[in-house]
Amino acid sequence: MRASQSCIGPLTAAGISYDDACQLRRISMTLHRWHELECGTDGGCIEREESDPDGGRPFWRYSSGARGSYIPDRELGARKRLGKIMARYPGFTAYVQGDPRGASLYILRPGDVPEGADVSSYYNRGIAVYK
Repeated sequence: MRASQSCIGPLTAAGISYDDACQLRRISMTLHRWHELECGTDGGCIEREESDPDGGRPFWRYSSGARGSYIPDRELGARKRLGKIMARYPGFTAYVQGDPRGASLYILRPGDVPEGADVSSYYNRGIAVYK
């Protein structure tokens, strides 16, 4: 196993198939890059239309303030793929953490979050899925 794929081992040890673990890794990388672009680069950032009831279509906002064109919603696609994978693993929960300074995806096993507790306070007990 390559060092860049060191998150695969803990996922498979928890009972997730190797193929699904690899897909989770790719989803995490997609979400991580998306979150980086939402925070912004020297050239601009991703924003969403506020008037759209479905969360808004993403577009590029240049650092000058000018609005750019619409861009493909890679976050939505990644979340849909994530939902399909997680449906195969009852008891497991996915948590997407939007801060690009850390892992974007955590897989929580049964018991990782105390009963009735807020998952956002305990997500780091789960398996971090990263590059």
